[in-house]
Amino acid sequence: MRISILIALIASLALSTLAQGKVTPEQAARLTQDLTPMGAERAGNKEGTIPAWTGGIQQIPEDYEPGEHHVDPYADEEPLLVITANNYQDYAANLSSGQIALLKQYPDYKIKVYPSHRSASFPQKIYDFTIKNATRAELTPDGAGLKNAGVGVPFPIPESGLEAIWNHLTRYRGESIKRQYIQVTPQVDGSYNPVKFEQESLQYYAQEHPEKDNFLFLYKQRITSPSSMAGEVLLVHETANQVKDPRRAWRYDPGRRRAFRTPTVAYDAPALASDGLSTIDNFDMFSGSPDKYNWELKGKKELFVPYNAYQLHSDQLSYDDIVRPGHINQEFARYELHRVWVVEATLKETKDNIYSRRTFYLDEDSWQALIVDHYDEQGELWRVAEAHALNYYEVPVLWTTLDVIHDLKAKRYIAFGLDNQENMYDFSKSMNYRQFTSSALRREGR
Repeated sequence: MRISILIALIASLALSTLAQGKVTPEQAARLTQDLTPMGAERAGNKEGTIPAWTGGIQQIPEDYEPGEHHVDPYADEEPLLVITANNYQDYAANLSSGQIALLKQYPDYKIKVYPSHRSASFPQKIYDFTIKNATRAELTPDGAGLKNAGVGVPFPIPESGLEAIWNHLTRYRGESIKRQYIQVTPQVDGSYNPVKFEQESLQYYAQEHPEKDNFLFLYKQRITSPSSMAGEVLLVHETANQVKDPRRAWRYDPGRRRAFRTPTVAYDAPALASDGLSTIDNFDMFSGSPDKYNWELKGKKELFVPYNAYQLHSDQLSYDDIVRPGHINQEFARYELHRVWVVEATLKETKDNIYSRRTFYLDEDSWQALIVDHYDEQGELWRVAEAHALNYYEVPVLWTTLDVIHDLKAKRYIAFGLDNQENMYDFSKSMNYRQFTSSALRREGR
């Protein structure tokens, strides 16, 4: 009896500790003092290589019109240094294990480092709600959901890895987005067949008065080419707690002309049209429930990360300019030195996933995961993901223009989000729940 009571008390204590998240008003006051409203350090680093935060990009460039590809505000800058297989040891302290592995595996791989710009900026309401969340947001007892949080990131002053990854999962990406993009999975020789997608998403979490408060977002993805795949549609309802209420997903099969529920759109199931190079939870660098991992907050690190990727985003480039054997054309990729939160995710003994461990590097200014190193069941480094981010200043929001996942074993990669020759993201389109129902999916298919 005494042992049972002791176990119950320990379990209760563990759950109450896990549920902690909100900070004191005194701690939250730092978000208007030495910390930014998103929880980043306002000051630059002592070397001056990371500047102080001054609010990010505040004005839309004069020569930009909404609907165009974004003008590069840093187009005149030259690289400060170029890291290659020959000199990476000199910069290893500011590289992830995955970046070092790519430099060692590909002799032509390079990391071009430019001056750092803390360009991330967000609407004022995101800052206001983030500050409010700081003193009220909590994890649910199981850690798989949130309480008393909305619109802004829930934990701008995180005390655990789980809180930090929830900041990534709920970070602002606009309220509704319509976009077109290309996905490629090149062979070892660089040959590829592009797959074109159209995507619509409704971000409920970012809305002050959401139509449905049990969802983080709704997502619809349609393949428009090649003809052999055209018409296939994936519909996802991303629930706020996927342990209590699992993600709901439907697929429309144009061959059978019917929509059906699919329970496999979760965790490490293969991603659509990925040729086995990525998983469902690789989407958006990490998505879905965090319940299969133990999450440890390792602190901060200064890292060379993809940032301000306006050149890679340019409509002056073709996809042939970008796609290369083994990796994208690094000539167009821009890296900067930024402070990132380091979060270690280790698979729980009672759970299974093809990744036994993942190391996340989260941008302190936006909570965007910029680099993720993935390890296989034997603990060997397997895949390296990079998110090439920029500020969509018409919103404003920092988000990615291209996600790349490198498979070190297969010596291949998947590039998701190529948009150079597509219509630009539309953040202004009004959407509602009815557009994301299974009935709407069937009607669209017919």
